[in-house]
Amino acid sequence: MKQEINPKETKRAQAFELWMKSPMPMVTLTKTFDVTRLYRASRRKGLKFNAILCWCIGKAASQMEEFYLLPEHGRLFKYDRLAINVIVNNKDGGINSCDISYTDDLEQFCSDYMTLTQATRTSCQSSFVDVAMVIGTSAMVTTELDSIVNQYTDQFCNPMVMWGRYRKGWLRTTLPISFQFHHVQMDGGHAARFLEELQKTVNTI
Repeated sequence: MKQEINPKETKRAQAFELWMKSPMPMVTLTKTFDVTRLYRASRRKGLKFNAILCWCIGKAASQMEEFYLLPEHGRLFKYDRLAINVIVNNKDGGINSCDISYTDDLEQFCSDYMTLTQATRTSCQSSFVDVAMVIGTSAMVTTELDSIVNQYTDQFCNPMVMWGRYRKGWLRTTLPISFQFHHVQMDGGHAARFLEELQKTVNTI
């Protein structure tokens, strides 16, 4: 469910006053993750690497109240659930968006991921979950990337997690991940804590 709330009655009241009208309100942090366990789990369970990573993002985000808030068009909204957005390469050579509702059940999420992204790829039609706070993702796995910076604009205020191809080493597999967020939604300290929670979640796979 989505509902508008009064920013002055939230912990983000001061941030709303400071950053809501900023022409460049987005901030990006980048961290290199150890994804060895995730890589091995994807091979062992026969699950798509990016699907498991998206679940980990949802799991880590679900533990932080800041992720349920979204500043949009001068207003602040609160949600009671999360979804993960995936960019899908469609069969016609273009791209579409696909929202997958987050659930604590890893295998259910991965099943939904495969079903929904395949439908999007075939239909060339984007699908959205309007009742959930959407965390955007973008995986550019055709090359290794050190960092990704998205559009710094107030036209798209949702948090965004981005990565390239993982780096397979002798003992461990690593992956630099960029996290972009709106400064009204959270501060740098919250974002850093999310990245720590994401690494802990990946370590539990």
